[in-house]
Amino acid sequence: MNLKPIDTLLVANRGEIACRVMRTAKAMGIRTVAVHSAIDATARHVREADLAVNLGGAKPAESYLLIDKLIDAARASGAQAIHPGYGFLSENAGFARAIEEAGLIFLGPPASAIDAMGSKSAAKALMEAAGVPLVPGYHGEAQDIDTFRQAAERIGYPVLLKAAAGGGGKGMKVVERESELAEALASAQREAQSSFGDSRMLVEKYVLKPRHVEIQVFADQHGHCLYLNERDCSIQRRHQKVVEEAPAPGLSPELRRAMGEAAVKAAQAIGYVGAGTVEFLLDERGDFFFMEMNTRLQVEHPVTELITGLDLVAWQIRVARGEALPITQEQVPLNGHAIEVRLYAEDPDHDFLPATGTLALYREAAAGPGRRTDSGVAQGDVVSPFYDPMLGKVIAWGENREEARLRLLAMLDETLVGGVKTNLAFLRRVLAHPAFAAAELDTGFIPRHEAQLLPPPSELPEAFWQLAADAFIQSEAAHRRADDAHSPWAARSGWRSGGPAEIELHLSCQGSSRKVRASGQAHLQGDSLLVPGAAQQRLPAIRQGDTLYLQWQGELHAVSRFDPIAAAEASHHQHGGLTAPMNGSIVRVLVEPGQAVEAGTALVVLEAMKMEHSIRAPEAGTVKAIYCREGELVGDGAVLVELS
Repeated sequence: MNLKPIDTLLVANRGEIACRVMRTAKAMGIRTVAVHSAIDATARHVREADLAVNLGGAKPAESYLLIDKLIDAARASGAQAIHPGYGFLSENAGFARAIEEAGLIFLGPPASAIDAMGSKSAAKALMEAAGVPLVPGYHGEAQDIDTFRQAAERIGYPVLLKAAAGGGGKGMKVVERESELAEALASAQREAQSSFGDSRMLVEKYVLKPRHVEIQVFADQHGHCLYLNERDCSIQRRHQKVVEEAPAPGLSPELRRAMGEAAVKAAQAIGYVGAGTVEFLLDERGDFFFMEMNTRLQVEHPVTELITGLDLVAWQIRVARGEALPITQEQVPLNGHAIEVRLYAEDPDHDFLPATGTLALYREAAAGPGRRTDSGVAQGDVVSPFYDPMLGKVIAWGENREEARLRLLAMLDETLVGGVKTNLAFLRRVLAHPAFAAAELDTGFIPRHEAQLLPPPSELPEAFWQLAADAFIQSEAAHRRADDAHSPWAARSGWRSGGPAEIELHLSCQGSSRKVRASGQAHLQGDSLLVPGAAQQRLPAIRQGDTLYLQWQGELHAVSRFDPIAAAEASHHQHGGLTAPMNGSIVRVLVEPGQAVEAGTALVVLEAMKMEHSIRAPEAGTVKAIYCREGELVGDGAVLVELS
């Protein structure tokens, strides 16, 4: 077989995965082409590419999902191949066919394989025929509510609604009882249509206390296929993975082999080529059930790379060129242990709602042996409401699981993000939890340990405000009088004649404010605040303009100075008004003025970052006014509905 030339590669994606693919391509001497929406014009993946093509628009449907524009961009840039990343069109058979018909190379499986596994319903039917055990469910073509109601009754509640063409937790809802089914189905269908252009759903039994274990497979164009060990992805929220690790703790060599061989059979049955992942539910008895196959590179592929020493993107490029796999199944390495966490712009204190804004501060953990950060952002970048809120991934490798866990905790301590809410503190609590340290893993881990992992927000203590005052004053820019450079009246030391040095100031943080006197007990040294005590503490304290970012109990807090008189004059509150918890677009307005509503009634459906969020009435009342309309973009804090 003659090898196909690839000297220019277009990455049909954005964010972290685009940067990741381009990193390997550049290492192989391949030119990289970025595509971007209008609002992504200055994004990191654009800055790091050799060439960039503007697709226009803002929403994915106006940019990253336009197949014709992507192919035109490849032709215009001279790219011979297109890497789809993950999400967007990565599992779209029509995209793969269009690339092939254009005479270009798709860095993914054949369109026929995507078709076979792209529909969860069709994939389960295929696996059933192959004798792979399945979770009980309905995977048929009929999509009416009565069909789903009958199927759910037959299966037994709770049930899981899933987008037939989806992935990544989009279009997925757990339904506990029949009364919730209709609303959940309609919402899941809208999410699926918005994210994948396909509203078809399936329903399955919701298996209690399962582990989520997946097998990384890889196949070439010569009929060779192997599995690269497994990953445990059981720590999830909203059916999206939070922590991934490889190998899966406690998995015997026999079970690894059985699951690996089943995954290879599944791939071979559909003529698979390239990187893919076969996902299983593993119960407490050691029985495993096929869930789905992701016909693309997975978000969590770095942990596989760290325990094997392989570059899976490089493998994708070589396989697409026509090269054979370089090793056999017996030669697949398994060295040490790797753990990965996903760093999201989201608010764990408010049901993990996506967060938007500018990354006023962004610092990654120091590089070193066993340390890896894959990100798609940099300081100053904007997190928009149009795309997934993942900022990047923090990954650690160790000779054993505990070494990897401790190394990852240290990396999270060094990772600093300011300007948007993140899940950093939550990730630290997960990794530090005794149950995680003991590898007591299943998909119910987060709900089961919610009290420890998601403690209720509390007021910042006096000690924090005191340290913030010291750091704020000491980080102020030096001031000199033009007429007297040495005047004590221009100093910021708090000097007073005949008294201790003190400075009084008003500070604001997390919606609270406090009048504080800076005493100078703590000392700012570079970007650290040295706190005296039996053992001196060193807390990150970084000044950015008028804002001080101070770490307290593992969380970075933004502290600013404010004028209490001006704040009182400017304050205005619209009583009874329900506001948008984030930037987003209005999908549906479900009520009208004058309508009486009960507590918990859905009033407005807001879409942000490809997920739907219902704004519900906190108590019974009457709709006084509506301040939004369907299709409208609204900002965080905008009043949507007023109740009386």
